Amino acid sequence: MEKFELHILGCGSALPTTRHFATSQVVNVRDKLFMIDCGEGAQIQLRRSKLKFSRLNHIFISHLHGDHCFGLLGLISTFGLVGRTADLHLYSPKGLEELFQPMLAFFCKGMPYRVVFHVFDTKSPEVIYDDRSLTVTTIPLKHRVPCSGFLFEEKRLPNHIHKAMVDFYQIPVYDLNRIKNGEDYVTPDGEVVPNEKLTFPSYEPRRYAYCSDTLFKPSVVEQVKGVDLLFHEATFAEADSARAKETYHTTASQAGQIALEANVKKLVIGHFSARYDDEQVLLDEASAVFPQTVLAKENLRLLIE
Repeated sequence: MEKFELHILGCGSALPTTRHFATSQVVNVRDKLFMIDCGEGAQIQLRRSKLKFSRLNHIFISHLHGDHCFGLLGLISTFGLVGRTADLHLYSPKGLEELFQPMLAFFCKGMPYRVVFHVFDTKSPEVIYDDRSLTVTTIPLKHRVPCSGFLFEEKRLPNHIHKAMVDFYQIPVYDLNRIKNGEDYVTPDGEVVPNEKLTFPSYEPRRYAYCSDTLFKPSVVEQVKGVDLLFHEATFAEADSARAKETYHTTASQAGQIALEANVKKLVIGHFSARYDDEQVLLDEASAVFPQTVLAKENLRLLIE
């Protein structure tokens, strides 16, 4: 099975603590790295996770709050110092380019690579990245500023070849790609060999959904239904639900409810408020609703399978 994994670089919320870095993650799909949010310290955590800087070409910013983008300028500068030449693509709601261009001009003048800004609308789902193996679609969220989550969807691989059948029919190598992609094989004698006799399906494409920061939003369920892994913010416990509503955040039990209704395989919760010295209370509340819940923590690696 091809590599598809999540690396947690930081899982704290806005107020810095000695226990957690600000929000940042990296999704590794077949050794292509995609960063989600870039809080302070993200580049340090990138090194600690032993992830290669050169494989990171796309960064997705959910919204323009500092704990989700204050690490971006330092990372961009470091890329210039290590001699990066490949374009770096940044995806965000409107406003990031206007904020960063003056700082890039001042601090990163003469960089050997380009920073390319892409703007997405936060009001409706939109495919913002697409390649031969993956698509990334926005998930509209409800926060104090325009905000979106992200859905990473693996594309189905071509069918696998039954080697014994290929040998039996003496199929030429140049026909194998067509057969992998669903075509039948016609022998030199005119016999049509059905594709299902020559191939078997590859594994089911996998999906990862990221939802942070947001007020409890049941409409998210439809878009994340059945994903292999869901990250959902769980900033507060139920005892602080009034504060969660006031600040447009979600409680741990509400995150569990989203996971339960969406029938996801696994839930990882994060974006923890600094008021909790021990996030066990959050895990207990989410797990009471959705047992397949784990706590995010720095440098945690989760396989998406």
